[in-house]
Amino acid sequence: MQVGLHHYLTVSILLFSLGLLGVIMRRNLLVIYMSLELMLNAANLALVSFSRFNDKLDGQVLVFFIITVAAAEVAVGLALIVALYRKRQSAHVEDLTSMKL
Repeated sequence: MQVGLHHYLTVSILLFSLGLLGVIMRRNLLVIYMSLELMLNAANLALVSFSRFNDKLDGQVLVFFIITVAAAEVAVGLALIVALYRKRQSAHVEDLTSMKL
């Protein structure tokens, strides 16, 4: 049995669906943030698999830039979550309204 493009895309769809379910169902910001990262990685997997099976490097180069932007996103997002937790001793979505000026 050879692993084909549809196998990679199936895993990517499952990962994206799991991440979407985590974003919709959870109230904890850290879990929502991890679910968003899971969705981003599912999109990266799809891009790399399309790139691999089309014998082009365009998708892989795009994934490199996406990972770079995601690293900056992690730094900013975790800083916001830490600030919220220090102020309210909780990391729930409802507490974000208290961060307004």
